[in-house]
Amino acid sequence: MSKLSLYEKKAQFDEYFSIASGINVNVRPLKDNETVPDEEGIEGAMPYAFRIASEMATIEAQAIRPLRNLGDHAESLADFLNHQSRKIDLMMSFVLHQQDEEAQRYRSVKYGGGGVIIESASPLDIGTTAELKLFLDAEAAAIFCYGEVITCESVEDSYHIAFIFSAIREQDQELLVRASLHVQTQQLRKRAKEKKSGS
Repeated sequence: MSKLSLYEKKAQFDEYFSIASGINVNVRPLKDNETVPDEEGIEGAMPYAFRIASEMATIEAQAIRPLRNLGDHAESLADFLNHQSRKIDLMMSFVLHQQDEEAQRYRSVKYGGGGVIIESASPLDIGTTAELKLFLDAEAAAIFCYGEVITCESVEDSYHIAFIFSAIREQDQELLVRASLHVQTQQLRKRAKEKKSGS
């Protein structure tokens, strides 16, 4: 990541779809003696709750998929399993919220597979690396990763700070892409409903 120029990092950030949506993001800038781990090392740095949540999301997706091929007979079973899954999601969401540090909490302006833009009362220098935790309430999931500041723009009385992901697990990046597309689908449905009721 550090071998890329700032221009290339911005281009890489823009390659991914991102959605304007507010989620809680914890940002902890790294100290001088801390380094961003490589892809294998990120698991060791990750809090246990994040590892479990990610694994559960993967298992859930794999468990429901075969039921789609069973047709009508599987509908009741799928409903039952979806309700069980929802109960587990609620419990997992509660566990993950214990990881949300109020002192490090910001709201996102936009997020996607390439990075996240947060709103902050104070600026951060370009090139600053930070430990990030992104909390996806709708997915009952959270993502632990590292990011690097690629832009810091003054917007009215705050700053919009863009982080490109410098270390993130592939499955977590995929989860972020799915989550952003899910939010977009919800926004489009809401817009269509508003249009219908307004006409």
